[in-house]
Amino acid sequence: MKKILITIFSLSVLFGCQSDEQYEDLNRDPKNPTDVAAEFLYNSATKSLVDQMTNTNVNNNIFRLLGQYWTETTYTDEANYDFTGRNIPQNHWSEMYRDVLLDFNTAKDVVNASALSQQQKNARLAQIEVLSIYTWQQLVDTFGDIPYTEALGDETLPAYDDAEAIYLSLLDRLDATIPNLTGTGFTSADNIYGGDMTAWNKFANSLKLKLGIRLSDFNTSLSQTIVEEAYSAGVFTSNADNALFQYESSTPNTNPLWVDLVQSGRSDFVAANTIVDVMNDLDDPRRSAYFDDNLGMNTYSGGIYGDNNSYNSYTHVGDLMLDPTLPGVLLDFAEVSFYLAEAAHRTWTVGGTAEQHYNNGITASFEFWNAGDVTSYLTNPEVAYTTAQGDWRQKIGTQFWLAMYNRGFEGWTVWRKYDNPTFNLPAVTSNPVPTRYTYPVNEQNLNETNWSAASAAIGGDEQTTKLFWDLN
Repeated sequence: MKKILITIFSLSVLFGCQSDEQYEDLNRDPKNPTDVAAEFLYNSATKSLVDQMTNTNVNNNIFRLLGQYWTETTYTDEANYDFTGRNIPQNHWSEMYRDVLLDFNTAKDVVNASALSQQQKNARLAQIEVLSIYTWQQLVDTFGDIPYTEALGDETLPAYDDAEAIYLSLLDRLDATIPNLTGTGFTSADNIYGGDMTAWNKFANSLKLKLGIRLSDFNTSLSQTIVEEAYSAGVFTSNADNALFQYESSTPNTNPLWVDLVQSGRSDFVAANTIVDVMNDLDDPRRSAYFDDNLGMNTYSGGIYGDNNSYNSYTHVGDLMLDPTLPGVLLDFAEVSFYLAEAAHRTWTVGGTAEQHYNNGITASFEFWNAGDVTSYLTNPEVAYTTAQGDWRQKIGTQFWLAMYNRGFEGWTVWRKYDNPTFNLPAVTSNPVPTRYTYPVNEQNLNETNWSAASAAIGGDEQTTKLFWDLN
């Protein structure tokens, strides 16, 4: 039987949710990987990753709610931070381990068993590795300590690895794989860069920058070394470098937002007062791109976060979000620019000032959303880096968070790292804003010994337990 047991924590999902064809895939032998092409596995895993980070189905992804960009109408449990009612941590955990990391691992087996030249193998393996590292970081930044070294092998009850140790391992893996991003790898199967290895190098170095800057409060000297190395090797310098997954106009390859917001015919979300109030105070031109003018007269009113909000009484999601071909974003120039703004504030060698990188991040966001006059916006005293309110964490954090609209996970992470802007407590429960997902219920029931050890190691399996890098 194919030894791809993700661990017993997800067996109920595997056997409860798979079609007969998918179940058969789980029983193929990776030591004889002739049944499925590497291109198929690679593309399938990539799409699963982007879909999971993009969709807004409350059973799978509530990151736009955690980032307080949107709030709910009919159902309010998720905006009030009920993670367990819909088993959200389990669904996210299983999707990322099973449909992303597992397929990437199997794709590696297929590539290694192929008749390709060693250079071609190395290049394809490197593309897979970069996306695997991206996925592992996402899991760490969601849960904290997770199964890592034992997660995808023969061990059915895997131990959890320390989150910091995983980060250091991922950085070592990046350093080892970046030199192989050369020559010919996946091309037509690569729906991010079409096999452009120059672009892949920038993506990998920008991912290294991302991991490095996460450590800036936890291990400042190590963070500086990593960030300066990544910058020197070449990170994103414009929106042309963005890691985008291009969706199509017809199912099943549309942006999952279109499925959730248009095809479903549902009216489950309105813009949250958290973001609308900030943007109204700044007279932010991106409002016309982020939101619909359904209230008329360019009036934007966000629903009360966590309350039962009438769909017709508050501002709706903008038309661009309803486009089935809207690209999914894994990493972009705006994000990179704000990381560099922090690095520059710390006087690290990243080729510019904090203000320059801060302005680059805002400008990249405006350009991506085709949002109008960024020059005037940058001169607004409440926006300009030298005059905006607060310290550097408030300045960078607020604009970084605004730029991550439609990237809920990154917006939530900006708040966790920079402690800005100020988030609302949900209206119904007043529960504190979570700083992590709790571990899946299956882990508590089926991998109890290792779950207990991991819970103790991180300070308790609570929604408000902070990740190792979240020190402020």
